[in-house]
Amino acid sequence: MRVKIALEEKGIEYVCQPQNLLNKGSLLLEMNPVYKLVPVLIHNGKPISESLVILEYIDEFWAKSFPLLPIDPYQRSQARFWADFIDKKIYAVAKQLWRVKGEEQEKIIKEFIENLKILEREITDDKFFGGDTFGYVDVALIPFTSWFYTLETFGNFSIEANCPIIIAWAKRCKERHSVSSSLPDPDKVYNFALDFKKALGLD
Repeated sequence: MRVKIALEEKGIEYVCQPQNLLNKGSLLLEMNPVYKLVPVLIHNGKPISESLVILEYIDEFWAKSFPLLPIDPYQRSQARFWADFIDKKIYAVAKQLWRVKGEEQEKIIKEFIENLKILEREITDDKFFGGDTFGYVDVALIPFTSWFYTLETFGNFSIEANCPIIIAWAKRCKERHSVSSSLPDPDKVYNFALDFKKALGLD
């Protein structure tokens, strides 16, 4: 989703080949033999793996249209810091949330909410993480909001009740065509999670 949004913002035409994550195709395994994960961007016949790395590649290769990262070196470093925070403290934590139950889940929910609140402080009165401009950190986080319904349903809690600034930010992001056209329906994400849990024997 990150890659799709970035390409849409840049106005770059692309072909998307969805993968079955439980039965990975030969092209994916060939293009990303190290991690064997999506996404992989194949450009000029060469693969680029890992979503944040791909975002930077897209931004550098198509530098003349809609920059995702700030020009200022310090601001660029901060954008990279928060994108890394999102991967390590939002994605990684939430990945555990829908796989466990009971006290362990309650502990993870608390940590997840605390991490979202840290991010909220970076939005403050600005429209996006980069101020008035939609950019790298927004692209890094917004795809994950399609998982909010799933997390809330499995964890029996409300993200909006705890982090209203994040939800308001997400609504602003979804007003952009690049975002609304790239995010899956929350119900589909939930059904995917149910099937994935069953496949992993976690049901």
